[in-house]
Amino acid sequence: MSHPTPYLTCTGLAYVWPDGTPLFSGLDFSAGPGRTGLIGLNGSGKSTLLRLAAGELTPAAGTVRVGGETGHLPQDVTLDTTRRVDEVLGIDRVRAALHAIERGDASPAHFDTVGNDWDVEERTHATLDQLGLSHIGLDRTVGRVSGGESVLLGLAALLLRRPGVLLLDEPTNNLDIAARHRLYEAVAAWRGVLVVVSHDRELLERVDRIADLRGGAVTWYGGTLSAYEAALAVEQHAAERTVRSAEADVRRQKRELIDAHDKLAGRARGARKAFENTRAPRAVMRARKSTAQQSAGKYLGLHQERLAEARGRLTEAEEAVRDDDAIRVDLPHTAVPARRRVLTLRDLETRHGSLVSLDVLGPERIALTGPNGAGKTTLLDTLTGTLAPSGGTAEVHVPLRHLPQRLDLLDPAASVMENVRRFAPGADPQRVRAQLARFLFRKDRPDQAVGSLSGGERFRASLAALMLAEPAPQLLLLDEPTNSLDLSGVRGLTTALESYRGALIVVSHDLAFLRGLGITRRLCLDGELTEEGPL
Repeated sequence: MSHPTPYLTCTGLAYVWPDGTPLFSGLDFSAGPGRTGLIGLNGSGKSTLLRLAAGELTPAAGTVRVGGETGHLPQDVTLDTTRRVDEVLGIDRVRAALHAIERGDASPAHFDTVGNDWDVEERTHATLDQLGLSHIGLDRTVGRVSGGESVLLGLAALLLRRPGVLLLDEPTNNLDIAARHRLYEAVAAWRGVLVVVSHDRELLERVDRIADLRGGAVTWYGGTLSAYEAALAVEQHAAERTVRSAEADVRRQKRELIDAHDKLAGRARGARKAFENTRAPRAVMRARKSTAQQSAGKYLGLHQERLAEARGRLTEAEEAVRDDDAIRVDLPHTAVPARRRVLTLRDLETRHGSLVSLDVLGPERIALTGPNGAGKTTLLDTLTGTLAPSGGTAEVHVPLRHLPQRLDLLDPAASVMENVRRFAPGADPQRVRAQLARFLFRKDRPDQAVGSLSGGERFRASLAALMLAEPAPQLLLLDEPTNSLDLSGVRGLTTALESYRGALIVVSHDLAFLRGLGITRRLCLDGELTEEGPL
């Protein structure tokens, strides 16, 4: 039996947040077979659009039509650790029926349950093996699995259902490098409709088209992320030329309006003299004056109309230019001399069981990689003193700051300004406000409560609090910093770290991000710390 061609069509979608704030209205989105990368700024509605498409949210208006079954993998996959693996994968009933038939129970109910899925166990083992989960038995309880394994088990459950439409929301966030490559292969092999929200450059180089969600509308670009960025650069160059042309037109129209006022003022002076010196009847002169005033009004009105039209064209041109500002801040006090000792670890044994010896000298930039569950976060928590070591010694010789994955440094009830000043109580408030502007918190934004910020804004506020802290940090620890950022945010973070002059240890599996940081050493933690090759 032939299967219908899968598709996803969203027409005229509107969605309103529970507090009454509209997210988008009249949004159209359509995807056929192939791989679509859905990108956009934090807060633009990417995750919400996937949930609407999956039927998990109800739109305020519009329709969602899907050809075939839909499978949705959310950002935060949480598994019930008391359930068996086959239950999580959704194959427990079919397996039980198969095993009953193998034992000789020929009940029709078992055959109905199995249907045509006689090879379910073979398919399951092949899928788990493809995703690097062959060590997880189907009859065991899920127990304690890493965040990455949770994501891959959730993906395996979807792949086994074979939906026509697969929706993935930031699927690589918690995956180590090896797991990311297995997911890339699964995406490349997908033959139905796939829509993936991601900031992972390597993943987005494997899609067929890019959908850019911005300002409540989707703009389509054929090809991968690189093709999108090339096309966008051409668009932005043209948009900037249009702005310059429109600005010149506004200036010209302003000059012409001033000239028109001067010309009419000269005519008015001449008319007053003529009126005073003429012997014509008063009624005739008043009629001539009225006609002249009407003519002058039309003349001025024409120039004012032209100026208004020029300003309108300028506004339209400016709106076409993207305002994805980069974080730019000067941080001279973070500088570390070339051979200064920053960190010394001697046979440090973490609670995770890792044994680490390490010397960090000068402004080194170290990428800390390793498989999920290897203890990278535990090592950072040990360096900050959050966790006590089981043995060995750790000496930090310079001021240290740590940005954890959870972004729980700041008080959500306090403003951005108040939070930053907690880390630098002696700093001049006006200087702090000026520096926050460089972290893109301008005008009244520093006075906004942290709890009301988007994920990307909260990240920027946390980064500002650490980098502007007193004393200035000369060793910065970052734990998976790109997980909550969109593509623009990752670019902003990379730019901000260009200004940082101290030593950096960053835990990340995002190779494109690490390459942009100018990493000087790559270390892999897997029981022990070993040197890795270049990125």
